[in-house]
Amino acid sequence: MNIQQLEYIIAVDNYRHFSKAAEASFVTQPTLSMMIQKLEEELGVKIFDRSQLPVHPTEIGKRIIDQARVAVAQVNQLKEIVQEEKGIVKGVFRLGIIPTISPYLLPRLMQVHSENKFDIRIVISELTTDQILKGLSNDSLDGGILATPLKEPAIKEHPIYYERFFAYISPVEKAIYAKTSIDESDLTAARLWLLDEVHCFRTQILHLCNFKKRRGGNQQSIFSYEAGSIDTLINIVDKNDGLTVIPEMALSSLSETQMKNVRSFKNSTPVREVSLVTRKEFFRERLLSILIDEVKMAIPRSLQDEAMKKYVVPL
Repeated sequence: MNIQQLEYIIAVDNYRHFSKAAEASFVTQPTLSMMIQKLEEELGVKIFDRSQLPVHPTEIGKRIIDQARVAVAQVNQLKEIVQEEKGIVKGVFRLGIIPTISPYLLPRLMQVHSENKFDIRIVISELTTDQILKGLSNDSLDGGILATPLKEPAIKEHPIYYERFFAYISPVEKAIYAKTSIDESDLTAARLWLLDEVHCFRTQILHLCNFKKRRGGNQQSIFSYEAGSIDTLINIVDKNDGLTVIPEMALSSLSETQMKNVRSFKNSTPVREVSLVTRKEFFRERLLSILIDEVKMAIPRSLQDEAMKKYVVPL
C-alpha cells in the first residue's frame, strides 16, 4: 500500500468514474485501475462496486476511502510544513468560487496573478457554497471565495471585501423607477426576480426584504425563481417588468443605458462580505497570504473598508 494508491481511490470516489479519475490524476486509466486492483487484493476486499455506473464504493470501501482522505491530508500537511519552513512558495491551489462572484472577480484576479509571476498554479472551479464546503471537507479543494459569515466550525474565514447591494429596476415599474433611491419595502412592491434556491445570494435578498414579516409567506405573487446567474437576472428585468438586486461588482459590466436602471437603498446600506475560506488546519500561510493579497489587488480599494462589516446581510 502506498500514498499514490490512496490518492487514486479518493479520485475515483470524487469523480465516480475511472476515466475521469485517471485524467484528474494525470495517469492512464489502465494504470489507475491496476493500482486500485492491487490495493484491493492486498486488503482482501472490494473497494468499488464496478457493476453499475456511476461507480460506487462498497460499504467497506467507504470506510477505507474516509481513512485514506485522512492519511493523504496528513502527508500533504507534512510537505506543506517543510515548504513553509524552507520559505518555498509554490504548488497548486484548488479554488472554488461561487457563481455570483466569479464573473466579476476572476478576470481581474487572473490578470493580477499572471502579472505577479509566482510559481503557483490556481485551479478554479465555479461551485455553490455547499459544494465548496464539501470540497474543503473531503480535501478536493484548498480554498473557496464566497459570501460569509458561515459560522462553520471547521472553516477559517479571511474577509477580503464588502460590496453593497443595488436594486436594478425595469422602466415599466414607473412608480419605483421614478425614485432616485429606494426603501427595502419597495422590493415587495413589484415582481422580484431571484436566483435559484442553491445560491446563497438569494437567501441574503430574502433577509434584506424581510419577506415573511411583510407578506405572510405568499411568495408566488411576488417572487420568481427562473434565473441562474446575475447576468440572467439583469436580462430578465431588461426584457420584462419587475426588479432584482445585484452586487456592486456587477455594476462594472452594465452599459450606460443599463446604469440608468440602478438605484441605491435610501435608509440602509445592505452589504455582503466576501472571504477566502480554508480549512482551519491549512498550513501554507505564505501561499495563502499571496492569494489574499492578489484578490485585494483585483478589487477596488473602495470595497475593502472594514467599517462596512456592520451592514452585512445575514446568509
